[in-house]
Amino acid sequence: MHNRYLRDDMAVPSIVSLVQGDVNGDGIPDTVYLTGIKTSDSPFTQDITLVIQDGRTARFISVPLIDNSGYNPKLSLWKFTDNGIYDIFISIDSGGSGGIMYHYIYSFIDNTPQLLFDFNSYNEKYNYNVTYKDNYKVEVDSRQNDKNYIIDISNRDDEYLNEIYYENGKLKSPISGFVNPLSGLYPVDFDSNNVYELLAYQRIAGRYNADSLGYVLNTLKWNDNMFILDNQYVAIFQ
Repeated sequence: MHNRYLRDDMAVPSIVSLVQGDVNGDGIPDTVYLTGIKTSDSPFTQDITLVIQDGRTARFISVPLIDNSGYNPKLSLWKFTDNGIYDIFISIDSGGSGGIMYHYIYSFIDNTPQLLFDFNSYNEKYNYNVTYKDNYKVEVDSRQNDKNYIIDISNRDDEYLNEIYYENGKLKSPISGFVNPLSGLYPVDFDSNNVYELLAYQRIAGRYNADSLGYVLNTLKWNDNMFILDNQYVAIFQ
């Protein structure tokens, strides 16, 4: 009996992150929470839920998240559109070896939740081909915008290169790498107009996940009713 009550107590949701600001547009600060069920002796949190308390009426509205388990769930408020109202930015660490993050952005104008950004939709949209080429080159093709990048890996150590290339720089066999799903999303006001864009990080991997070659950096900006690709860069390790 004692053990059953212990499990029930542990299953009670608690507040894991809290911010305040006007998110519904009535000029009165609201309180925005993330609640979740914490795991004993672990930072892992389950059943993470977005909860907004209307500052004027004190009414609560709950918004369930699709992917609602992970580590270090955090909230922050930013203005991503030109309506002057704060949007709700959610970050959850998946805890996986690839450093994959879960991110959501919600608008809550007129107490109506609207999903502006979903990391799953982003990952489905932004895909890449990574192909090793002769002469110590790796080609990264971005399918979304039909752009092509070449990474020079000739400065890697001899043991690494000798496993892949003959002495004349020719590939010993075809090798493909991959680009991880979203591993970081950061609000940045690139043009200093108090409307924030998004800087998205995706790690480029070679033969295996720990074989990091660099990052694809996509900057996204709000356009009418969605985030669109504004600029794209590939950053490499030196």
